Amino acid sequence: MLFLWLYMFYSCAGSCAGLAARGSPAPPRAAPPLPPLLPGEPGEESSLEEQRAASDAGSPISSFFNGSGTKRLPQAIIIGVKKGGTRALLEFLRVHPDVRAVGAEPHFFDRNYERGLAWYRDLMPKTLEGQITMEKTPSYFVTKEAPARISSMSKGTKLIVVVRDPVTRAISDYTQTLSKKPDIPTFESLTFKNRTTGLIDTSWSAIQIGIYAKHLENWLLYFPIGQILFVSGERLISDPAGELGRVQDFLGLKRIITDKHFYFNKTKGFPCLKKAEGSSKPHCLGKTKGRTHPDIDQEVVQRLRDFYRPFNMKFYQMTGQDFGWD
Repeated sequence: MLFLWLYMFYSCAGSCAGLAARGSPAPPRAAPPLPPLLPGEPGEESSLEEQRAASDAGSPISSFFNGSGTKRLPQAIIIGVKKGGTRALLEFLRVHPDVRAVGAEPHFFDRNYERGLAWYRDLMPKTLEGQITMEKTPSYFVTKEAPARISSMSKGTKLIVVVRDPVTRAISDYTQTLSKKPDIPTFESLTFKNRTTGLIDTSWSAIQIGIYAKHLENWLLYFPIGQILFVSGERLISDPAGELGRVQDFLGLKRIITDKHFYFNKTKGFPCLKKAEGSSKPHCLGKTKGRTHPDIDQEVVQRLRDFYRPFNMKFYQMTGQDFGWD
């Protein structure tokens, strides 16, 4: 049917050209009006070339020969937190046929904002109608400028935050740094401004990131709480299908990712996919995930738990969820 349609198209084109040659010259046709900005991208000005490219990309013939789909700004972003389980969540979500996501972290709203929305959009994968474009950059959650910048892009952007026991998260953060810089000071010495007085050093990023309530206050200046989903990093390990069910509901997706997609890897200590996106083989996160944590002085761990407790309680109240970290 397709080849028949193409044959008729080119036959008509040839005969019309012949008629024009035998008769008076056809008057020049006015150029079609340029299309409006793509939906969901308020405030973005595109060049003449970009708009024409968008017009070409939308034609049936170019879609057939060049591959269908359009690059769109993300409708959902995993904004945090570092060492909370964001990579696992993204890899799990990419199994869904209606989710298209960037693999690498774009760091647009914290490090590359001056490059502009056109640069950011070009990083995105092509999507079809009904599919969701996503990205994840965990440092957005603690970046002061990120909420206003994302709101400026689109006030309707759905936000996902993967949170984890802040003490465990801090130790995991330190473990990652230790693997790259073996000569750094001990966790215990970095935790305190003064070990004798027990004053916690909140300027150390490993500690500062875990004060979730403080960071969330900044986001609530620009987004309603109902537009932010809080995923438990602990439940993402113990019940991945349950947490993915909540995420799929939040994104308005059919619950396709279920228990059948996961198996528990006892060696790594976390769930893996039976089949990854675009593969028929099982897939676990890389060797940089699930590192063995160093032994930390239990007195220091308890001091940190006492430090985080009031912030955790406030975070539970703000989100309406008890994550059970105490």
